[in-house]
Formats: sequence, C-alpha cells, structure tokens
Amino acid sequence: MHAIYRVDGSRVVTSPEAAGPWDIRMQHGSAPAALVVWAAEAIPTPVPMSIARVTIDLMRPVPVAPLTLQTEILRQGRRIQLCAVRLLAENTVVVGATILKVKMQALTLPPAIAERPVELAGPDRAPEEKPDFSSSPFVTGISMRAARGRFGVPGPGAIWYRVDRPLVEGSELSQAMRAVVAADFCNGTAAALDFRQWTFINADLTVNLARQPVGDWILLDAESWIGPAGAGIAAARLGDERGYFGRAVQSLVIEKR
Repeated sequence: MHAIYRVDGSRVVTSPEAAGPWDIRMQHGSAPAALVVWAAEAIPTPVPMSIARVTIDLMRPVPVAPLTLQTEILRQGRRIQLCAVRLLAENTVVVGATILKVKMQALTLPPAIAERPVELAGPDRAPEEKPDFSSSPFVTGISMRAARGRFGVPGPGAIWYRVDRPLVEGSELSQAMRAVVAADFCNGTAAALDFRQWTFINADLTVNLARQPVGDWILLDAESWIGPAGAGIAAARLGDERGYFGRAVQSLVIEKR
C-alpha cells in the first residue's frame, strides 16, 4: 500500500486513500490526526519527552488535496513542551492542534499504582469486523477486531484497531500515531444512531496518554451520548494488550441525512 502523505518541507501531498466515509472528497479524521502527531514528534525537545495530550480542532472538512504544514513551539520548559500544528488548504486553516509533551523519567511508584488490565478478548481472539456500510478508502488500510458490540451498530462497543498501511512516506508509524488513528474511530465504535439515517461527524478530538501504547493493536472501549439539540459526545478508554493507557473524547455534530 502507498503512504497516505508525502511531506516535502511544509508541502504535503495527499493520497486519494485518505478519503473518509462522509464525502469521498474529504479526508477521514484519522489521517490528519496522524499527520499532526507526526509533525509534533519531529519538533526537537531539550530532553527526551513523550506525547501526553493531543487536541485537534477540525476547523473545516479536510480536503483530499495538497496541504501546507505549519508548526510552532508555544512553550518550552524543562518538563514540558507545548507545540502547535496547523494544516492549511489553499491558505485556509482546516486543522488546528496543540500537542503537550512531558519529560520522560524513570519513577519508582507505590505498589498500589498498577495498570488496569483489559478484561476483553484480545485481537487474536476477537472476531474480524468489516463494516461494509461505512467503508471508505482510508478504512481499507485498517484492520478491526470486535471485542464487544459491532462497528457502526448503535450501542457501546469495544473494538481493536490496527493500522496496516504507511501514513507518512519514509517514516515509521509511531505509537502515538497509532493511538490517535484509532481514537478518531470513537463515534463509529460506539455509534448512538443508525449510520444510514444520521451523520455524527466529530468536530474535534482530544487524546490523553498516561503512557505510550505497546504493540500494533489499539483498543477503543467506547460509549456515546447524544443531546437533544444537535450535539453529542463519543468517548473511549484506550488500551493495548498490556492494559489501559489513555482516553479519547470527540465532540459530535448530529444531523439527519
């Protein structure tokens, strides 16, 4: 499979395989989320740091088209780095993001501080999930295993996700990139409405990481809440085969098809 993006300085060439399920001309939210994290991780830090939070505002639908990438350090400290990443299409900001990095250090924690294990079927035991009704070019590069519920079927769900294609040409897929790609599937993992009758596009995505995930598979243990006036929330605990490591939240825009 070809990579979703080719980055040359500030210029980004986008593959047609970035397209999402809502409009073939627009990117799946996971694609620019991964690009934002890739750009943030490329910003040097004075000491080793890892990403603790990613907040992405999808200002406008992100077109399957050339983009301009901008980065900026907002705060550089001994323990944290806060940086901004922006994606522009034809000189208009379509994605604005802030990324918080925290200094990596070895800690001896109290015995009571232990990771909560995932008590669901792992990706090797959960059945394969192929949601044909919400397929898109980007989703063809994602493997899914349903530990609880079904993708796009109303109700809480827990689904394992694995990225099977390169996202940025010439670059390895980082663990934080894996986490945000999976996290953008919250609204489909725990759909509260029928995909065929409603749209519930996310306008943002926030991911918090207590540690970096391990392995290729990321679990979304997700649930959605829909309000009466066009807004909703999709949220998930993020896990891997070692245990839970983070959380994700999306703000949803609800519309009748």
